Amino acid sequence: MRRLLALAALCLLAGCHSAPRDPHTVVFLIESSPANLDPRIGTDAQSQRIDALLFDGLVARDAHFRFVPALAQSWDQPDPLSLVFHLRAGMRFQDGRPLTARDVVWTIESMRDGTVISPKSAAYASVASITAADSSTVVFHLRHPDNALLTNLSTGAMGIVPYGSGKDFWRHPVGTGPFRFVSQQIDQDVLIESNPQSWSVVPSIERVRFAVVPDAITQSLEMEKGSADVAVNSLPMDALPVLARRPELRIEDTPGTEIQYLAFNLRDPLLSHVRVRQAIACAINRPLIIQTLLDGRAQPALSLLPPSHWAWTSDVTRYGYDPARARQLLNAAGYRPGPDGIRLHLTMKTSNDEGTRLLAAVLQQQLAQVGIALDLRSFEFATFYSDVTRGAFQMYSLRWIGGNEQPDIYEYAFATKSFPPHGGNRGRYSNPQLDALLQDAGQSEEMARRRADYVQVQQILARDLPAINLWYRDTVIVHNRRLTHVIPSPSGSYTFLETAQLAR
Repeated sequence: MRRLLALAALCLLAGCHSAPRDPHTVVFLIESSPANLDPRIGTDAQSQRIDALLFDGLVARDAHFRFVPALAQSWDQPDPLSLVFHLRAGMRFQDGRPLTARDVVWTIESMRDGTVISPKSAAYASVASITAADSSTVVFHLRHPDNALLTNLSTGAMGIVPYGSGKDFWRHPVGTGPFRFVSQQIDQDVLIESNPQSWSVVPSIERVRFAVVPDAITQSLEMEKGSADVAVNSLPMDALPVLARRPELRIEDTPGTEIQYLAFNLRDPLLSHVRVRQAIACAINRPLIIQTLLDGRAQPALSLLPPSHWAWTSDVTRYGYDPARARQLLNAAGYRPGPDGIRLHLTMKTSNDEGTRLLAAVLQQQLAQVGIALDLRSFEFATFYSDVTRGAFQMYSLRWIGGNEQPDIYEYAFATKSFPPHGGNRGRYSNPQLDALLQDAGQSEEMARRRADYVQVQQILARDLPAINLWYRDTVIVHNRRLTHVIPSPSGSYTFLETAQLAR
């Protein structure tokens, strides 16, 4: 209610009327600048979503998580240790250079040999060597079978860059995607434009300006004024009824796979106790948060994988809202309440994103009910994300976007070998049993055996709780009616821009 009153007041002060606009440019509101638009490096949400418009992988994934051709028109596996990709003919980078097998080899090898320091390098540990058999044929020679390799070669997970691209490539990235990079001003905007040389689709939208607006109320105001065209999953849920009444705006939504999670630093003396982590899970009233903060537009999550995935299981330990159980677990861990009722102090770091800060404030209130004093520290996103990747935190909350649509996410996020900078295991969780299961699942040719492995992985993670899966958030797109053919994706990606149109 407080944010709605503030929004109404801002509208009265500023005058919520349509502002003059460039008829050829879509203004797209985002909460933070992409951390790094080099697709070999960027792992934050904005980097991955914008990179998916600028770059292509060798393969792509369809709506059912199946692999389909992208830069590679076909591929085959003559034996378990060889994977051969046949590139499409006539493809060019956005600067006119032809794309060849040499560029593919360079992209992967530059991550493996340290030319660029990449958290994605561990994803290619199974690769013994890569060769260009000819200008259109790339051969991967593997040390062992790797079922995750196709995922790690797909659009969104990575993108092919030109031969010789070095550490400063992020300043002016060049890909093969349907859009091409124009400029970036950190903490202000990113400008891209339609790529007429795209091999896949040439967007009818001429330009897109990603405007960085961290404050959610300001985003709502920009949409009301007509100075912005679209926002995806960044507007406060309680502002949606107000925006829905604007005749020039539309709201599109669909059930999503984007998952909000709460992560712990397991090297921290307090959070190294599994009972403390389990107590925190029992202290969180997820249904209440979903109804109040998310307007009911989310579903509680039992796993990182979406429920429609072949490896998903519901047979895991569950932690419903149970403050009494939380107190018992804390007692068992040796943390009894002091004279002030406080058992222990923890600190949660957040970005300056409004939604994340609101979530942190609610968690602060809920954990206080079981004797945990949660201090909140908010930072500009680049600083926050840097602290997260180097392990300078006790707790934080972020979202997995797209990457959790394949079971390879477990290796990237929880395998011992995936500690940063070699992966996304930011909490430094290590479990030899889980590592062995992931290795077996990654190499087995039997689908039933792979599923059994991943079921056990989910059960172990639900027991050990290196992170808490909170909810799958619906994809909600608010857009001006001049932007048409807007089709939201479950992952919340920005790929609808490839086929959307602007009314003149």
